Amino acid sequence: MDRLLKRADFLSVAKGARAARRGFALQAAAVEAGRPPRCGFTVTKKTGNAVVRNRIRRRLREAIRLAGALHARAGTDYVLIGRQEALRLDFATIVTDLAGAFRQVHARLDGREAQDRAKPADGAPGRDDFPRRELSPPASPRATTSRTGRTE
Repeated sequence: MDRLLKRADFLSVAKGARAARRGFALQAAAVEAGRPPRCGFTVTKKTGNAVVRNRIRRRLREAIRLAGALHARAGTDYVLIGRQEALRLDFATIVTDLAGAFRQVHARLDGREAQDRAKPADGAPGRDDFPRRELSPPASPRATTSRTGRTE
């Protein structure tokens, strides 16, 4: 699987679907159709020093190598955000969680595309066609006084 290396690619994927697991979070976004799937990895400094971060990244890369070939879709970019728990979990659990995360983000991506395409055919208003009502804060039970001392 190809790699994501540019910051702009990571930021565009962050706007897509997300699935969280104990050892990682998977983000996915649809891009150009026909492009091979790409994957990026990130582990924040809060998880530990460079040795710890690289160990997490290596485990996630291997899990993508095994599960990504079966579950990744063409025309989709993925980002795996590693967590500290990825070091404590059994590797088979990580691979199983990754397969489930792929299914979840794909369902969300498909659902979003279906919602965007679905418009009522009979001319009935859609869900977003109604005006939104602004909610005002509830009125205070106490009367307020102005500077002149009058109760309003």
